[in-house]
Amino acid sequence: MARQLEEQIVARFPVGKRLRVLDVGMGRGAQALRLARAGHQVTGVEQDAASIAAVREAFAGEPEGIRERMRIIEGQAGDTGVHFLPGSFDVVLCHGVLMDDVEEPDALLAGVARMLAPGGMLSLLVRNGDAAAMRAGLSGDWAGALAAFCPPTASYGLKRLTSTLAGIGAPLHTWYGVRVFTDTAADDSVPPDDLDAVLAVEDRAGRTDPYRGVAALLHLCGVRG
Repeated sequence: MARQLEEQIVARFPVGKRLRVLDVGMGRGAQALRLARAGHQVTGVEQDAASIAAVREAFAGEPEGIRERMRIIEGQAGDTGVHFLPGSFDVVLCHGVLMDDVEEPDALLAGVARMLAPGGMLSLLVRNGDAAAMRAGLSGDWAGALAAFCPPTASYGLKRLTSTLAGIGAPLHTWYGVRVFTDTAADDSVPPDDLDAVLAVEDRAGRTDPYRGVAALLHLCGVRG
């Protein structure tokens, strides 16, 4: 996903431009740190105290110039309008926020999109509602796979997301699949010796039909007109 995000930023913005980035639900700050290292001004919003502590610890070991480019706000993803004026950011990340049980997800996305300046980009990562049965089926959990064929009404597939992004003023520009072949790997798995090859295959599959359509996650990039 980091490769995909970098690809879109490089294609959309002038080389060397210091972007204003908002990372909504920043988690442990992997993307925020990478973008701050690249020279961008990054603001992260996170409500989990343990995640915030992890981000602060990660940034503590960085040079002062990088630390100065990072700001952390403790708050919920739906409260962006409380903290920022509309149009304040060139890039907004909303990664994994809608994977949990979120009330009024479309309203949350609309609030996040309002933070985009004209021409700004929204990077959205969600579970792929069109392929909800894949992980359980590939793991041999047949009961779970059958249940997944009837996903909750809040689940997002490509068609719904395309409509939602258009409705909130950030129409879909491009999309990728994430974790096409590796979704069944345990969270605590030791990285394989051929990790570069794995990443190369995932990167290729995530941008190639029909593989990206059955990925565990969808990464969509919408652009504010």
